[in-house]
Amino acid sequence: MKKLLLALVYTALVAGANPTGAIAADVDMQTVADLRDGDMKKLIIHSEPRPVSTAAFQLADDAGQRRLSDYQGKYVLLNFWATWCAPCRKEMPQISELQDEFGGDDFEVLTLATGRNSPSGIKKFFAENNIDNLPRHQDPKQAVAREMAILGLPITILINPEGQEIARLIGDAEWNSDSAKAIIKALVAQAP
Repeated sequence: MKKLLLALVYTALVAGANPTGAIAADVDMQTVADLRDGDMKKLIIHSEPRPVSTAAFQLADDAGQRRLSDYQGKYVLLNFWATWCAPCRKEMPQISELQDEFGGDDFEVLTLATGRNSPSGIKKFFAENNIDNLPRHQDPKQAVAREMAILGLPITILINPEGQEIARLIGDAEWNSDSAKAIIKALVAQAP
């Protein structure tokens, strides 16, 4: 009788499991929250995922336009920056390290120069900082930035594979810190 009762309880637990993974996502974001240390303590973890902009942005070298929805299926670290932004100059090489270490099918760094940034100025900024692995995309009319309430620079957004904002860091941070890398590693480990 005891075995039957245990089997019924186990079956009920399995049958009652959340097929959408919402419970697992909550637990995983708590893990991410627990990994915050140093500058990463500024990373605001949202209690519920938030929608992202639907506006188009320009690809580098006039290669067309894309939307954030084009990146669904992987975790994205979206960095809003500008060529004139001193903290952006400091953190961009660190963000580049994340792309080197974790970039692939499950994670991508997406940089978006917001406002007035000339393509030649962006190329110069990347060359001066030895960055050759990040996109030079632009949001010249700040359409994406406006829809996402970007009020200063730099601001970095973490987007889940479903295309929703799950966390935000306002200002610069040590993106090559052990804490930042542990956070990205934890996210990539749970990628679909």
